[in-house]
Amino acid sequence: MHPNVRIHPTAEVSDQASIGSGTSIWHQCQIRQDVEIGTHCIFGKGVYVDFGVRIGNNVKVQNYVSIYHGVEIEDGVFIGPHVCFTNDNLPRAINADGTLKSADDWVLGRILVKRGASLGANSTILPKVVIGAWALVGSGAVVTKDVPDYGLVVGNPARLIGFVCPCGQRLQPGEVQDGMVHAHCSHCGEIIDISLELWRKVE
Repeated sequence: MHPNVRIHPTAEVSDQASIGSGTSIWHQCQIRQDVEIGTHCIFGKGVYVDFGVRIGNNVKVQNYVSIYHGVEIEDGVFIGPHVCFTNDNLPRAINADGTLKSADDWVLGRILVKRGASLGANSTILPKVVIGAWALVGSGAVVTKDVPDYGLVVGNPARLIGFVCPCGQRLQPGEVQDGMVHAHCSHCGEIIDISLELWRKVE
C-alpha cells in the first residue's frame, strides 16, 4: 500500500489490497483482498469493495456503494450514493434440495464501466453489462444491457434517451455524414460523432 493513502480508523482494508497514492478511504469502508485501486480515488462512508475488483485512477465512489466481485471500473468514473453492482443473474441462497449454495455454485457475470462514465444515485447495474465511456446513468435506473459511449439512460429497465458530452450536458443532433451524426454540445462547443444507427435507438 502506498504511504500517501489516507484510511479512516473505522475502515477495514485488507493488507492484500493494492491502493494507489493520494487515495482516500473514509468511515466504515471495507476493501477486501486482491482489490486493485488506482491513484487519487475517493471512497465515501460505508463503501464495500469485494475481492478481486479493479478500479482505475481518479474514481469517486459515494456513500454506501456496493461493488461486488467481477467488476472493473476504469479511470475517472463517478459512482453516486447507494449504487449497487450485482454479479449473479440467477441468485439463490439454497439448492433445490435445501442445501446451502457454495461459493463455486454459480456463474459470475462481469461488469465493465469505461472511462469518465457517471452512475446516478441508487442505480443498479446487472451482470454482464458494459457501460460506455462518458455514459450517464440516471438516478434509480436499473441497467440490464450495455450502454453505448456517451449514452444517457434512465428508468427500469434503463432505456436510451439521448447522448451526453463529457461536460455532462445533452448533445444535440447535427449534420449526418457517412452514417455518423455530428452531435454538438451547446454548453462547451464539443462535437462528438455518434453512429446514426445508435441515434435512431433513442426513445
